Amino acid sequence: MKAIGYQQSLPVDDVNSLIDIELPDPTPGPRDLLVEVRAISVNPVDTKIRMRVQPEAGQYQVLGWDVAGVVRAVGSEVTLFQPGDEVFYAGALDRPGANSELHRVDERIVGRKPATLDFAAAAALPLTSITAWELLFERLQISESKDERDQRLLIIGAAGGVGSIMTQLARQLTGLKVVGTASRSETQDWVRELGAHEVIDHSQPLAAELQRVGIADVTHVASLTHTDVHLAQIVEALQPQGRLALIDDPASLDISLLKRKSLSLHWEFMYTRSLYQTPDMIAQHELLNRVAELIDSGVLKTTLGEHYGTINAENLRRAHGFIESGKAKGKIVLEGF
Repeated sequence: MKAIGYQQSLPVDDVNSLIDIELPDPTPGPRDLLVEVRAISVNPVDTKIRMRVQPEAGQYQVLGWDVAGVVRAVGSEVTLFQPGDEVFYAGALDRPGANSELHRVDERIVGRKPATLDFAAAAALPLTSITAWELLFERLQISESKDERDQRLLIIGAAGGVGSIMTQLARQLTGLKVVGTASRSETQDWVRELGAHEVIDHSQPLAAELQRVGIADVTHVASLTHTDVHLAQIVEALQPQGRLALIDDPASLDISLLKRKSLSLHWEFMYTRSLYQTPDMIAQHELLNRVAELIDSGVLKTTLGEHYGTINAENLRRAHGFIESGKAKGKIVLEGF
């Protein structure tokens, strides 16, 4: 099968940082689906692994953890899907990625592709949807109800992949007042379109920006980028006994700042369930199916930002470069081989 991989960690402007290769077709295990990959999207995790993970000598590392495709074959113990089903999923970090024509994935972390979306639009959704859903409803324990009218959520980095689905989930499924941050007029407009009640500029002090739009403090913060840079301002913006959840990887974080206000800290990593084969791993299958229903009923919309063309090394290098620039609006997708 065709695939894209690398043998050494290199800057993205090096032609060998991602190369076109041929690999043997994978064989599904008992609970696995063998999926014909139709479209993929690119996430910060791809660029981080490319730069940090060195494959064994002579081996290729294949990236890619957002897929929309068609089930070609199923393992002996599969019960949730059958050949011909259209699916979408975010895969598992301890298996090869999906930048390949065929991909093997555990059925418990796979959802039914939204019927109203094409493969490219569907591929934009799984990883960010799972991350946003788990952060909101499991880590921050916000209730899926319109009743929580006195709570306020600040989403730092609301225009990015996770932020653009989280903004919609928070606005459509909860009673929270949703404040998103974005630093450019183009991305600020995008966050407003997604449903944020207010949009503020994270290149300015956050507490002052909140006061500028008439908000004294917030009850919850979802920090999706540069948490270490914003931490002092996050603590200032949170009301006492508030909650902070993050997804990024700061080199260090001085959590002693949280003590005076009795703030709680939550870290979301959507690959935990698949890495540890947790008993509730099938929750990701269920929440992806729920996201598909919300898309098909018009409650949520895809967060596809830009279509970068065919799935090949040249286009993937371009996509990685754009992700590394930090200027992404929505998701970058590639489609077909």
